[in-house]
Amino acid sequence: MAIEPGAKAPDVELKDEHGQSVSLAAFRGRKNVVLLFFPFAFTGVCTGELCALRDRLPTFVNDDTQLLAVSNDSPFALRVFAEQEKFGYPLLSDFWPHGTVSRAYGVFDEEKGCAVRGTFIIDQEGVVRWTVINALPDARDLNDYVTALQAL
Repeated sequence: MAIEPGAKAPDVELKDEHGQSVSLAAFRGRKNVVLLFFPFAFTGVCTGELCALRDRLPTFVNDDTQLLAVSNDSPFALRVFAEQEKFGYPLLSDFWPHGTVSRAYGVFDEEKGCAVRGTFIIDQEGVVRWTVINALPDARDLNDYVTALQAL
């Protein structure tokens, strides 16, 4: 069961594509966070979604908001993916222990071994304010994220 709006967000501390630790707690009191889970790097729908975010980056990475994208891929795969697509925002690896953070947010598909398409908008106090969960083949609508961020 995915984390619902109004719940305290479980903390995230994962390595990014450069091996640096990134913690959700580091943004508390400073920025809202768009925490986006995606199944796998280099796949069609995931690449399309992440490139669309890249193309609208000032909306999702600015003085008030930080985008963090999480997959169950290794940091090495995420680094190549980020460099190839020039994302400009952190890709976090939930590779080992496999899916720990994805499970904490209720978006890990045990049968497939990866996260489904879950997005959580977390306010500066660490409270989940908006969520959307899509099945693996179904892309999310970025305009919904923008509307949810504007409501904070």
